[in-house]
Amino acid sequence: MEDCLFCKIIKGEIPATKVYEDDDMVIFKDIDPKAKNHHLCVPKSHFKLLADMTETQGEMLLKCFKKIPTLVKELGLENGYRLVINQGDDAGQSVFHLHIHILSGQKMGWTPA
Repeated sequence: MEDCLFCKIIKGEIPATKVYEDDDMVIFKDIDPKAKNHHLCVPKSHFKLLADMTETQGEMLLKCFKKIPTLVKELGLENGYRLVINQGDDAGQSVFHLHIHILSGQKMGWTPA
């Protein structure tokens, strides 16, 4: 999508601190972190919500979940982490391109859901 922030990052039109990238996804640091370590795993295909994905496309999301444990050291997740997917306005989704928040190391004043 032309006006999608994450699509622009994927295309290299907007810089991001990428930690991992392959043909299906990219993992980069969040520019407005809600925890000490806050990364986003973003599918390269544009989807707004989980419901927009086919079952086959959902397998790509599972690939992201499985990749995270192999990047524990690079992401600073040695002491554990949580994964969050916000779905829609009421859930706090601010960029309408499906993405997974990878969070670790709680910041003062922020309480996980």
